[in-house]
Amino acid sequence: MSLRPIKRVVTSKPTLEGAGVHLRRAFGFGNTTDFDPFLLLDDFRNDIPQDYLAGFPWHPHRGIETITYVLAGTVEHGDSMGNAGAIGAGDVQWMTAGSGIIHQEMPKGDATGSMHGFQLWANLPAALKMTSPRYQEVKSPDIPEVQDDDGTKVRIVCGSFWGKAGPVDGIAADPIYLDVSVPPGRTKVLPVETTRHAFAYVFAGDGKFCNASGPLAVPTEPVSWADTHPPAEANNRSLILFDRGDEVMVQAGEEGIRFLLVSGKPLEEPVAWYGPIVMNTQEQLRQAFAELEKGTFLKR
Repeated sequence: MSLRPIKRVVTSKPTLEGAGVHLRRAFGFGNTTDFDPFLLLDDFRNDIPQDYLAGFPWHPHRGIETITYVLAGTVEHGDSMGNAGAIGAGDVQWMTAGSGIIHQEMPKGDATGSMHGFQLWANLPAALKMTSPRYQEVKSPDIPEVQDDDGTKVRIVCGSFWGKAGPVDGIAADPIYLDVSVPPGRTKVLPVETTRHAFAYVFAGDGKFCNASGPLAVPTEPVSWADTHPPAEANNRSLILFDRGDEVMVQAGEEGIRFLLVSGKPLEEPVAWYGPIVMNTQEQLRQAFAELEKGTFLKR
């Protein structure tokens, strides 16, 4: 078994999106090669209703899948296919935009005014860019949770982990999307297939992610493993990007730690991206926006 080195640790940045929603962006709209097949991760956590109620009014998507995971409050949605509904605390919605969809997402707070959720964008391979749009909506009770002997809990939003499979299937990126909680002071090793790109995003508590990399120089005096492989401190809103390996190790702080652990098989395809549309070439991108202007964007 080989521990994954840590490429970098970043803090999600305040961002305005939609009609003025205040959120934090962990990554996106830059060089996302290290995250392939994922494009963007937004943390929309807010206790001030006026900072999120304007929501994300009608807008198009093509060439991607969006994964919305709600922890508090609700997100009401509607789309050009006539679908409408809402997802609440613990629910997940996986939307395959494919050839094109126009939809809206309007967050609503809980009884205290709190709203919290994540949206992850996964790229579609060239062969599926123009596939038919579809939704997979899963309610909280249908998302399996496994617990280890030391109290570590893992909700399996998508993919397989510790012998159980999540309810979302048929996703091009073949992702594993986990919500992991490690109790205070515990150290946990979690498997991640070597061929996948992987990252963790901390949203509660703090801790340390152990690092397999270290100085190449031979020390002149005896040193411990921790000296040559310094761990990465991780607290609320920290994103940890891992290099290749087949496991990650985390040590929870005094209050425990809770984080998303996401991995997927890289597509290794060219990306042409502008706003809500992601294609493989600039010509395909121009065509998509030309179709929006002409009213031929939606395919039947």
